[in-house]
Amino acid sequence: MADKRKRTKVKPEVLKGFRDYPPAEQIAREAMLATVRESLELNGFLPLQTPSLEFAATLLGDHYTSETLGELFGFTGPEETEMALRYEFTVSLARFVAANQQDLPLPFRRYQYGNVWRVDKPGPGRYREFMQFDIDIIGTRNRLADAEIIATMVATLDRLEIERFSVRFSHREMLNGVIAWASVAPERATDVMRVIDKLEKQGEEAVLLELGPGRVDSSGDRIPGLGLSEEQIARLRDFLQLAPSVTHQSLQSIVELTNDNEQVVTGCRELTEIVEALDALGSNQSQFRIDPTIVRGLGYYTGPVFETTLDDLPDYGSVFSGGRYDNLVERFLNRSIPAVGASIGVDRLLAALKHLGALREQAATAVALVTVMDPERITDYLAMVAELRSAGLATELYVGDTRNISKQVRYADRVGIPFAIIAGSDEFASGQVTVKNLARGREQAAAASDRDEWLKAAGFQETIARADLIPFLRKQLNSRD
Repeated sequence: MADKRKRTKVKPEVLKGFRDYPPAEQIAREAMLATVRESLELNGFLPLQTPSLEFAATLLGDHYTSETLGELFGFTGPEETEMALRYEFTVSLARFVAANQQDLPLPFRRYQYGNVWRVDKPGPGRYREFMQFDIDIIGTRNRLADAEIIATMVATLDRLEIERFSVRFSHREMLNGVIAWASVAPERATDVMRVIDKLEKQGEEAVLLELGPGRVDSSGDRIPGLGLSEEQIARLRDFLQLAPSVTHQSLQSIVELTNDNEQVVTGCRELTEIVEALDALGSNQSQFRIDPTIVRGLGYYTGPVFETTLDDLPDYGSVFSGGRYDNLVERFLNRSIPAVGASIGVDRLLAALKHLGALREQAATAVALVTVMDPERITDYLAMVAELRSAGLATELYVGDTRNISKQVRYADRVGIPFAIIAGSDEFASGQVTVKNLARGREQAAAASDRDEWLKAAGFQETIARADLIPFLRKQLNSRD
């Protein structure tokens, strides 16, 4: 007997904090990633891939609790193993380095990209699953490694054809020295840095108030202050007023301001070494600069820190940032292995590229659709497809209902394929094919004021010798680049 139970429809929706990437967007993203990979490999970085799932102890340490596991996408898997989806790549990198320390040549340059997962509350532009792209150099304290990371950041953004950007960098050791010079207790250094980090967005007056009695923000909310003394605030104010004009040539002014504080001297010396290395590498000086107020990850970085902003899109925030962290594998080896690295905000950078017009829109992977006008000649159409593909021209054969040629052409136009190739019995007999330039047709349609003007526009389609098809398509594609 047939099952007569009523079937219910499943609502076609994604989970909160997750999203789909339609083909046009994914093609653009893959094109950007390919350019980034080319740049990184040109600079000697090696690809690494690690599992999406790790032991809970790997991600959280041996003393994790059910509460801390709940802060990740954690669960009990097969064999009663507690595990979680990775929330970033650094811990997995640390685990890999610790597990392969005997066979892994150091320094180790690696890049890795892929999806990561965080339970954080979703918001505009903030998802629970997103792509991260990291580069790191592990196993050396040499400042040349820091310079190489920054040089690679500059080279990568250049390769993406972003004309106006700035990689700004500072040094945590120098900042710690400034805070010590201001007579702020070491245990309060993180709080002070957290406030200094707001300088660019909030301005000097707001930062000074927050270092002292507190302030009221633009929404009317009360922001509590750190309650520093007037003398401490005065010293920090002197630093904040000096910082914007500092270059690597004038770093000595911070040393003099802080009475030759040892940490400041060390930090400034290492910043100078980085700049000198960048100059020797040929990096464009207009694309990087020292900014002594850059803080980055409060409890994470131990040396130079850097972040990249786009001059024409300052509201996009940092798109490629990082720094030195010398406590990489301590969890696994009870000793540190130094490292320096940076991370790309993939979706943020992609949105910026599209906004700047630095990434060509492409809705399809195929450059040509071979239509089927005469089903009895299907072997000829298949041979044409094979020939085009062998020549390196991505080609799609129309495999839907072939009774209507107009429908086939509309399909190609709809999915964004630039060219439709049409051949019937007459064309095969005369050794010709017709090529419809759908990409040009779309451009003409966008520019035309009415249908008659569009129909009169030249170059929409052309009948050519069958033997000339491959060079003709190549010429047309080259003219579009």
